[in-house]
Amino acid sequence: MREFENKKYWALILGGSSGLGLATAKKLAKHGLNICIVHRNPRMQQEAILREFEIIKKEGVEFKAFNSDAFKPEKRNEIIDTLKLSFGEENKIKTLVHSVAKGNLKPMVSVENNELKHDDFILTIQAMGISLYDWFKSIFDADLFAQDARVISFTSEGNTKAWQNYAAVSAAKVTLEAITRNIALEFAAHGIKANCIQAGVTDTASLRMIPGNEQIINHTLKRNPHKRLTTPEDVANAVYLLTKDEASWITGTIIPVDGGEHLR
Repeated sequence: MREFENKKYWALILGGSSGLGLATAKKLAKHGLNICIVHRNPRMQQEAILREFEIIKKEGVEFKAFNSDAFKPEKRNEIIDTLKLSFGEENKIKTLVHSVAKGNLKPMVSVENNELKHDDFILTIQAMGISLYDWFKSIFDADLFAQDARVISFTSEGNTKAWQNYAAVSAAKVTLEAITRNIALEFAAHGIKANCIQAGVTDTASLRMIPGNEQIINHTLKRNPHKRLTTPEDVANAVYLLTKDEASWITGTIIPVDGGEHLR
């Protein structure tokens, strides 16, 4: 069912070249949403990324990609100006997906490793939390959102649990959730719904960067009622459901998408 086909709707995905963002782009394209991906990757990864983008294009949707630093205001403004010019009056952003991962995974106290410092918190909270609002507000001010738009971001169980080396990212996730709630409240009159998906432990490049990720994976396989990790496709399916018209009354929430992992 391609319910978004020919409606001139777009999904703008921040961090869509791998992991949850890429899986989401593929899923939404299958249902007729045009796709715009903002990503930041080195040249050595371009060939593999372009192959993934070709898969999206084969769905017959319009596609745009910007290999740019999403955290620099001037780059964000350039991208939004480009979209506004190319979209014209008819094309609108139906779904904004925040799937960026940039931060510091350092211990608060350590003899052997660099310790977490003030600037590490600032960088991580800005990139993984406040940048959602920066992009959202810029898009809103440019009048690029559809009348019934959805804002979706990804949080984790680290929002309430203390994990070793995760303090800065945890603070960023809490910030992300607070911003999402207030977007849902303050922009409801403009038809915008905002939610966070709390994904279960998913084997992505971001997970592999966390010290001790092997122990996290092994623990999750025992803890999850389904005895498996969450996949990017599981999360992408939830994004799709939240984008549908039938989900228009869901807003301001944190939704676990983890196969019941949070129950234990």
